[in-house]
Amino acid sequence: MAQVNGIILLDKPNGITSNAALQKVRYQLGADKAGHSGTLDPMATGLLPIGVGQGTKVLPYLLDGHKRYLAEITLGITTTTADAEGEVIETLPVPVLDFYLIQSVLSQFMGRVEQVPPMYSALKRDGRPLYELARAGITVERESRQVSFFAIDLLSFEANRLVVQVWCSKGTYIRTLAEDIGAVVGCGAHLSALRRLGVAGFDPISEPEASQWSWCPWQSALVADFAGYLLPLDIALRHLDSITVTEAVLQRLAQGQKISAQDLELPILAADPLRLYDEAGQFYGLGKATPYQGLMLERWMH
Repeated sequence: MAQVNGIILLDKPNGITSNAALQKVRYQLGADKAGHSGTLDPMATGLLPIGVGQGTKVLPYLLDGHKRYLAEITLGITTTTADAEGEVIETLPVPVLDFYLIQSVLSQFMGRVEQVPPMYSALKRDGRPLYELARAGITVERESRQVSFFAIDLLSFEANRLVVQVWCSKGTYIRTLAEDIGAVVGCGAHLSALRRLGVAGFDPISEPEASQWSWCPWQSALVADFAGYLLPLDIALRHLDSITVTEAVLQRLAQGQKISAQDLELPILAADPLRLYDEAGQFYGLGKATPYQGLMLERWMH
């Protein structure tokens, strides 16, 4: 069987881990290797970009991108996991609130903030995931880290539930945001539903071109119906500039050689990696500038 290479935009369902979803796609495609860009909790649904074959090599270029979520937060109830999967710890009355008061609360989290990762997370301490320690009743100190909220839009508010759309940086825990909102309001809160709507260059709001690509439904993944859902590798890298080079240059790059500026039509001035194409428009990988404005290989993806 020929090696499968590409990107799948999987619509992960509720109740399955990101790794289990990944392994199902890998098995159904018969791919030797596969990886995903950014873990979703089992409770969460939505966009899980999966790279298969050579597609795993583009994933590091997606991890630093922003994420966009639709989150439902329930006020007045705190849980052990900060989401709907945990046991209820405390129930408190919700104070009288209105749309504008909640907006003022949300505005406190805009920009760069310090966030303490939850105990129920995949972060490790001494080689053990924090969630294993939490299940054993062990709580350890976690260092806060800086994350960014680019926008938090209040879409609806009814009774003790609010729905927000969140644009945030990598490494942000929406469960922790829910808890922190509850703390500011004074009644506690937990994340009762979460759906990821966009990742890096695959967000149709920030990248209109992304609306052309269909997400792969979970039902299609179950029956290996991937026709039309397997995307080319360079789609995930289109935020980078490109360069067209000759077959001879590609061969030298593949052998680890550096190309001098004199052997190129123009010197390489870009600070970021460049997508490499041959003269027929075939994608081969990423190159980068040498200290003397020549070209060297960043990563081969062909």
